[in-house]
Amino acid sequence: MITNLKDKAQSPVLSPDNSSSSSALSPQSSHKPLRWLVTGGCGFIGLNLIKSLIHKGYQNLQILDNLSIGKKESLESLLSEFGPFTKDETKNQINYSLTLDPLSPQHSVPSPTDPLSPQSTVLSPNHVKLVIGDIRDRDTCIKATEGIETVIHLAAHAGVIPSIKDPYFDFEVNALGTLNMLYASVQNKVERFIVASSNAPLGNQSSPLSENKVPRPLSPYGASKLTCEAYCSAFYGSYGLKTVILRFSNVYGPYCLHKESVIAKFIKDGISKAQLTVYGDGTQTRDFIHVEDLCHAISLLISKPVTPHSSLLTSNSVWGEIFHLGTGKETSILELAKLIQGFFDKKIKISFAADRKGEIKRNYSDTTKARKIIGFSPKISLKDGVMEVYEWFRRRNVEDVENAQILSGSE
Repeated sequence: MITNLKDKAQSPVLSPDNSSSSSALSPQSSHKPLRWLVTGGCGFIGLNLIKSLIHKGYQNLQILDNLSIGKKESLESLLSEFGPFTKDETKNQINYSLTLDPLSPQHSVPSPTDPLSPQSTVLSPNHVKLVIGDIRDRDTCIKATEGIETVIHLAAHAGVIPSIKDPYFDFEVNALGTLNMLYASVQNKVERFIVASSNAPLGNQSSPLSENKVPRPLSPYGASKLTCEAYCSAFYGSYGLKTVILRFSNVYGPYCLHKESVIAKFIKDGISKAQLTVYGDGTQTRDFIHVEDLCHAISLLISKPVTPHSSLLTSNSVWGEIFHLGTGKETSILELAKLIQGFFDKKIKISFAADRKGEIKRNYSDTTKARKIIGFSPKISLKDGVMEVYEWFRRRNVEDVENAQILSGSE
């Protein structure tokens, strides 16, 4: 059910400087608050982020997901990589409890310089709470953000083609859903709000893409993500909510069985069809970033100290800002196809099809700002990263790969 903003006239009115008439859980509360909320946490990037945060020692994670794309079975498969866990399932909520050994290779003790991470070196309980709900419902968002310190907003309707087919649904999920999450975050005095965006708001621009380019979206998806960015800026300026916008380049990595992005598609087509289809002549370029490098960038932002709003107007501020996250390197689609072709121990054919209308020819990011201010520095080479994804797919059943339903679009 889609929330109608007019139906919420009785809701508390937001006040500037991150205050509202509702009371949030404070650090002095008798109940320890769940401090990190990941929307869309059962999706591709969300699963990788949850794994990364647990690995780094973050505890008390909460996920808000309507399970339209991500599945709870995928989350439970990931959690099982850390060892046995128990779960307590109620209506629209599942609480998972893990006991992690800090000496295990799957779990590392956090850096003492990270003010938000636990410092225990003994067996530590870790709790992951899955709230099954839709960001289009404002009441759901308000309940999900109670006691939360940081929101990492990944939930979205992804992809240019799906947005063209249904621009209203794209708007409802991306624009209205983000507005609901921002509103709820101010209501519950959330400290940080990190939102995932992409290069789509910029449209067809000369590369490299940067924060200085004037947005000219060419698709409903680009327009809805630009709306998300605008509301983040507005909530930072009006209410003091510490927002930051991350424009991801082409993200790849494990847990991408249901994605149609080019790396996942090439590997799946190699397994199921022994053929990779390149549109056009393959000289179009993209900036491929491994999801692990992306998760590390988010971790850097989580660990940033929150300072008063008035002191953030400096050249090194992260809050209220946009950052492009990529490698800054161009790779042609044909180069990528040949790289993946070489991983197989069987003959894989590369075929060519007509250009796709509206496809951008060159697309890579200038990450100077993120490197300078966040300290972002991607480490994983394309060859090593794609090999990891290839091996991840090879560990799946061939039938699962061949029959995987496409649930997430591609830009």
